[in-house]
Amino acid sequence: MKTSVGTSTGAVGGTLPGAAAGTATGTAGGTVPGAPSGGPAGTGEAGAVHAAPPRTSRPAPAETVDSPRIVALAASVAGGRDAAVREFWAETEGQGTPLVEPIPWDPEHRAVTFLWRGTEDTRRVLLLVNGLVDRSHLVGSLMRRIHGTDVWHLTYRLRSDHRGSYAIAPDTGGGRIRTAAAPEDGPADDFQARLLPLLAEAGPDPLNPRPVPARGRGPAWGVSARPAAPPPRGRPGAPAAATAAAARRGLVERHRLTSAALAARRDVWTYVPPGPLPDGGADALVLLDGDMWCGRLGVQALFDRLIRDGVLPPLVVLAPDAVDNATRAREFGGRPAYVNFLAAELLPWAAARLPVTFDPSRTVVAGESLGGLTALYAGLAAPRRFGKVLAQSPSLWWRPGGPGPVDGTDAADGPSWLAERYAGGGPRELRAHLRVGRYEGDMRKRCGELRDTLRGLGHSVAYTEYNGGHDYACWAGGLAEGLVDLLGRADDGAREGGV
Repeated sequence: MKTSVGTSTGAVGGTLPGAAAGTATGTAGGTVPGAPSGGPAGTGEAGAVHAAPPRTSRPAPAETVDSPRIVALAASVAGGRDAAVREFWAETEGQGTPLVEPIPWDPEHRAVTFLWRGTEDTRRVLLLVNGLVDRSHLVGSLMRRIHGTDVWHLTYRLRSDHRGSYAIAPDTGGGRIRTAAAPEDGPADDFQARLLPLLAEAGPDPLNPRPVPARGRGPAWGVSARPAAPPPRGRPGAPAAATAAAARRGLVERHRLTSAALAARRDVWTYVPPGPLPDGGADALVLLDGDMWCGRLGVQALFDRLIRDGVLPPLVVLAPDAVDNATRAREFGGRPAYVNFLAAELLPWAAARLPVTFDPSRTVVAGESLGGLTALYAGLAAPRRFGKVLAQSPSLWWRPGGPGPVDGTDAADGPSWLAERYAGGGPRELRAHLRVGRYEGDMRKRCGELRDTLRGLGHSVAYTEYNGGHDYACWAGGLAEGLVDLLGRADDGAREGGV
C-alpha cells in the first residue's frame, strides 16, 4: 500500500511533497561472517538494561550581554513613545527569532536575543537552550521583561558558529513569586522547586520558523548565532547544477521486516538516489533512528543535494526505525542481537532488492547518542560488514551493568566499556568519524579518550568538537560532514579540520 513520505527542502526540517514512498514486507534471517551471534535484543552479553545516562557535569554559566536593540527599545518606552513596542513586534515577526546582532568589539561572537510576547497573565518566562540551561539552577534561565510592556527577553553572548535548539516555558498560572525578587524573598531551593514544573510546559517559539524535532517530546526550535548557515561544501570549482537535475529526487520507501534477531517486526526506510548507479552497487549507509531522520527530519533532501552537487557518490540509505524510547533503550548499545539484525538480516535483505554494495570499505553505519555507541559497537563486532563508522555524541557511559559503580568504584573514572572492548582486540582497518559538542560535559572527555584509543590501535579517526550540544540541530550538519569525510570524492579535499 503506497503512502506519502515528505522530504525536506533544506538540510533539516520542513516537508516537501512528491517523494515516492511505499511499504513492503519481508522476512530477514540468518547469520553472516563478521556478525556477532546472539538471541533477541536484550539477551546475551549485554543483557536487558535500562539505558539511562549517569549524572554529568553541570554546564558552565552562559554569559549574558545587553542587546543593542532591546536597550534602544527600553529607552523608547521610557521616553513615552507608545508605538515603539508595536513596531518592534512587527519587525520581529517579519525577520523571525532569535534576534542576532554583531558585537562590534568582539567579531567572533554574537548577541543572540531570545524573545517571548507575554500577556497580562504572564508572571515569568523560562528559556531552555540546549547545552546552556542548568536545570539545577533554573533562575539563571529566566527571561527579563521591559517594564510596562509585553516584551520578555534574554540575550546570550554566543560564538558565531553556535548552533542549537531551545524551548520556552511561560508561566501564566498566577503564582505569587515575582520573577526578579523571588530569589531574595525566599530560599533559593524553594524558588527552584517552584520553577521545576515549568519544564513540562516548555514548547516552541511561535516566531521561529526553523523546527527541529526531538525524540520523545514535541518539537524544539533550532537556532543559529550566525545570520545564515553556510551551504554544504560542494566540489571545488563545480558549476551549479542544472534546473532539471536539481529537481530530481531520490526514491524514498518504507518497508516492514520481520527480524529473527530482534524477535520483532521493524519498519525500515530506504533511499535510492536518482540516476544511474555504478557497477557493483552504490555505497551504503545504515542510518540508525530512521524514524527521526526520515520520518521527522526529512533528511533525504540532504542526500539529494550532496549527491547532485558531486560531494558524495551515489548512496543507498537503509534507516531502521528505533520505534520508541523504551525499545531503543532495550535494543541499542553493545547488544549482539541488534548488530546481528543490521549485519546478518538488514544488509542481505537490502542486497537482494536494491543496487547496493556489500563492500565494507564502502559501507557506513551511523548513529547519534545511544545510536552513536551502537554504530561504534557494530564496527567492532561486524568488521566484515561495516568498515566505516560515523558516531555523533556517542553515549560512551553505556555498559552492560548500567552507569552505576563497578566493583565499588565510579565507572566514570575509568575507561569506557566500549574503549576496553576495542583495546581487547578488534578490526584493524576501521575508519571512524567522531563528533561531540563543546557543551556536552563529560561526554567530551570520553570521546577524546576513545579517539586516542582507536588511533593507538592504528585506526583512522577524524575527530571534531563542534560548538553545540546533544542536539539534532547539530547532528544534521554533522551527518553531512561525516559522510563527506568517509565517502566523499577523493578530489574534493572536503575532510573537516579535526583534532
